[in-house]
Amino acid sequence: VQLVESGGGSVQAGGSLKLSCVASERGLNRNCMGWARQAPGKEREGLAAIGVDGSTHYADSVKERFTLSRDKVNNTLSLQMSGLSPEDTAIYYCAARDRATCGSNWAALSKWAYWGQGTQVTVS
Repeated sequence: VQLVESGGGSVQAGGSLKLSCVASERGLNRNCMGWARQAPGKEREGLAAIGVDGSTHYADSVKERFTLSRDKVNNTLSLQMSGLSPEDTAIYYCAARDRATCGSNWAALSKWAYWGQGTQVTVS
């Protein structure tokens, strides 16, 4: 299984970016998928997750600013980010679990089975 992220880059504070993740296997449409990030010197943190039923979960740090969506036809997961600040600078990773629902422990990254290589987001 391959997850390939795109859409990262540099943006000024207050700006917006949209990240996309394409999965190599259409079967991942039946899995909980989401995004995590890792800032320099910090642990990787879960940002958002979406189950096959469309239910979403967000970390408090990005709630109201980030919106997660999935396109099952194109096998794509997207993260629309707005109101970006330098604190959002990190490598952003797409990930998937081996289950359809994300559950209350969705942010437990050890439970995520598949990971992309990451895309850099820099906010200045």
